Amino acid sequence: MNYIYGPVPSRRLGFSLGVDIVPHKTCTLDCIYCQLGRTTHKRVKRKSFTPSEGILEEIRKSVSAGHDIDFITFSGSGEPTLNADIGRLIHEVRKITSIPVAVLTNGTLLFMEDVQKDLMEAHVVIPSLDAVSQEMFARINRPHHSLTIQSVIEGIKEFRTFYKGYLLLEIMLIKNFNDDRQELSSMKKAISAIRPDKVYLNTVSRPPSEVYAEPLSAAEMRTIKDYLDGSCEVIAEFHKKRFPEVKDVKSSIIEMTKRRPVTVTDIANVMGISDMNAESILEKLTAEGTVTEKQYGTKKYYIFPIKKREDRKP
Repeated sequence: MNYIYGPVPSRRLGFSLGVDIVPHKTCTLDCIYCQLGRTTHKRVKRKSFTPSEGILEEIRKSVSAGHDIDFITFSGSGEPTLNADIGRLIHEVRKITSIPVAVLTNGTLLFMEDVQKDLMEAHVVIPSLDAVSQEMFARINRPHHSLTIQSVIEGIKEFRTFYKGYLLLEIMLIKNFNDDRQELSSMKKAISAIRPDKVYLNTVSRPPSEVYAEPLSAAEMRTIKDYLDGSCEVIAEFHKKRFPEVKDVKSSIIEMTKRRPVTVTDIANVMGISDMNAESILEKLTAEGTVTEKQYGTKKYYIFPIKKREDRKP
């Protein structure tokens, strides 16, 4: 599979079949907390990056294989709305299957009329909003020089006015950045203006692009949740398990590590194998240099090497 990965465990969406439709780290932002490392191709101009038929054929194969899939999710290695074909892809996926379609986006291009139109058929759209001041936007998200946080907020607000699906706003909270009362007060006003169906609060949980992007404690997250809105939800650990028939566990693990850092438990949950078995496979992959280890906090993560990942053709 060149464009499809998973299903992978998502704390927001259950088991998510990922659809990767942009080259690695092609994005409008260069977020300090990104688990995929630094952005290598920062842009705002949309184009057709990948052959649509190849993507759709891989989705057909994955769906027909009978995997336990809760959502088909456009996300992956960069900002998916940069792909000018995303609207057609969503439309065709809905013909293939009744599995709901989700789009994970940083929200920066939602002010564009063509982007708004392209996402209308998605069942769920989850834009991010990590800052509401231009200064904090620059510090956390390091955007393309043409972007302003005001255009981002206005774009999400406008999209909300006519989008009929579920709009779920995600906020990444970073210690000593957007966790002060002034920024949170402005964030609260922005949430009220956008009127999302739900707000997810997240903090750094996997190895970030920059070491100074540090997580908040559980207590700090609860305090902010109560301040912003009682209906906000702090994204919890993934606990759902499935026991699929995976014919090539090793290849599936490698594909997972290309798109996100994973733990032994992540692998065990998705592959339906024991933690011991998952650890054994990961140790072999590490020894041969296929994946690398990275300690973050109390957890050990396994990551596809950046140089190898950049060589991959999406």
